[in-house]
Amino acid sequence: MKIPFIDLQSQYQAYKGEIDSAIQNVLDTSQYIMGPSVKQFEASLTEYVGAKHAIGCASGTDALLLALMAIGIKPNDEIITTPFTFIASSEVISLLGAVPVFVDIEADTYNINAELIKNKITSKTKAIMPVSLYGQIADMDAINSIAEKHNLIVIEDAAQSFGATYKGKKSCNLSHFGCTSFFPSKPLGCYGDGGALFTNDDEFAEKARLFLAHGSKRRYDHEVIGINGRLDAIQAAILDVKLKYFEDEVQSRAEKGQYYIDLLKDKGIQLPTIKEERTSVFAQFTLQSENREGFIKKLNDNDVPTAIHYPTPLHLQKCYKGLNYNVGDFPISEKAANEVFSLPMSPFITKEQQSYIVDLF
Repeated sequence: MKIPFIDLQSQYQAYKGEIDSAIQNVLDTSQYIMGPSVKQFEASLTEYVGAKHAIGCASGTDALLLALMAIGIKPNDEIITTPFTFIASSEVISLLGAVPVFVDIEADTYNINAELIKNKITSKTKAIMPVSLYGQIADMDAINSIAEKHNLIVIEDAAQSFGATYKGKKSCNLSHFGCTSFFPSKPLGCYGDGGALFTNDDEFAEKARLFLAHGSKRRYDHEVIGINGRLDAIQAAILDVKLKYFEDEVQSRAEKGQYYIDLLKDKGIQLPTIKEERTSVFAQFTLQSENREGFIKKLNDNDVPTAIHYPTPLHLQKCYKGLNYNVGDFPISEKAANEVFSLPMSPFITKEQQSYIVDLF
């Protein structure tokens, strides 16, 4: 049985008529940049997430960058974040000349360990950037409490948790900023790159929109140095269609994730742990085992694709050699990097496919 890692084609076929029509409408209007489809999608996003402002942008990476620019991050400022994630979160910090300060993760959720954050705060610290990894939101109450005590900004990297909830509130509406990605493999994905920035702060939103479009409110009148971070109109149109069905997909992801957990509970493998009063959208279904390579080989030999998110923690990446971190500095992250692997996951995976996969363990 050949199983796709993420079944994007089944999803497209499910909404094909509406998606094709939405794309054609953009082509018919020829408004490709900052057109009505972007405004419509931003309105849909604010309604879905509950935040006052939703700003569509070119990628999740740009969303994070815009948040940092909006709060005025400067060279040598420090931002506390996690070493166990994709590089985008620390990359944008470094691009502004600031310094990512890493904090180890929780062994069960793989999210930043909030209890360790306060030990890394200095006079240079300006913000905390937790990453809601694998589809589950980080401990935002604890993080926000620390930030408030030390007058810091919190930027949730919600690239993998869009649609998840924390004590009844949606990811991206839990702190000063929420940033998400619409990369095709994400819970809500487009057919290229895309992202969004969320905030309830009018001033932050105005600054982010200014930086988004070359620092310009009016054509050829540039108030600040900005970026070209605009969301493509065709991608916005596609996303607006898919958002209508997104809650059904979130529910399906929860059911498929729980079905995996039920099938795998006696296999001697560390399974995803969903904390009380939180939900997960299972952006990845990630397991942990000292026998990772053995499991991956058997799965791959039987046409089941796997992935490792993430094989090398950020503090050990070549590009961060100058930060002078060493092996052993973040043992939980390093252990996870050596042992985690992800199984095929999407709202469209079938129980038959899941049973076939689990029978290989």
